[in-house]
Amino acid sequence: MPKKHLGQNFLFDRAILARIVEASGVAADDTVVEIGPGPGGLTRLLAETAKKVIAIELDQGLYDRLRAELIGYRNVELVHADAMKFPYEEIGQFKVAANIPYYITTPIVFRLLEAKETLKTMTLTIQKEVAERIVAPPGGKDYGVLSIMVQYLARPELRFVIPREEFRPVPKVDSAVVHMTILESPAVRVADEKTFFRVVRTAFSQRRKTLSNSLKGLADDPKEALAAAGIDPQRRPETLGLEEFARLADALREV
Repeated sequence: MPKKHLGQNFLFDRAILARIVEASGVAADDTVVEIGPGPGGLTRLLAETAKKVIAIELDQGLYDRLRAELIGYRNVELVHADAMKFPYEEIGQFKVAANIPYYITTPIVFRLLEAKETLKTMTLTIQKEVAERIVAPPGGKDYGVLSIMVQYLARPELRFVIPREEFRPVPKVDSAVVHMTILESPAVRVADEKTFFRVVRTAFSQRRKTLSNSLKGLADDPKEALAAAGIDPQRRPETLGLEEFARLADALREV
């Protein structure tokens, strides 16, 4: 029985699971991490493709059942743990393929990006709305902090949509498979990453305001930094691309 408090919505259609594996690009020499294997459908397909599968399951009941059912798969390491606390940095080069519970999507994406030195790709089945935010370009309502934080370190692509009716229990929204390739170096060069991220978060904390107003918490007169970065102070944060945010962050360090 799926547990609502753990955000469990299981996908059983083998054809859709196979499409997820195909989208992941997992090959015979890869180590792949699966977060929340649930009933193990995706786990089995990954095990038939990858060199090693590390499946992290928080639910004790599901873990116990999978441990018995997957005993014949010698390349599967089943871990009973919280995926937010797993030491990804210690497993060498790896990819991720997983159906992520909606309620931890953003935290787990950020946690995985912390392991960017060894993480190669992420292929996640997530809420369609969140997938659209991750891949959004500047200029629209979907573009925001999540878009920039991901696109700074990865190249995201929305591969396909999965209707809600394919899951059990049926969730209230559709899902989408998003594939993220980790970049060898960040998409833009910044003098200080912490400043860059702080500027982005501050700007979008009041996204309806102009930049000259939303950035007042970072400088007495943000217009000076905006002018130095070549950005009209009347613009709003969703209109700025990564390069413009990088210039702005560097300029704010100087004022």
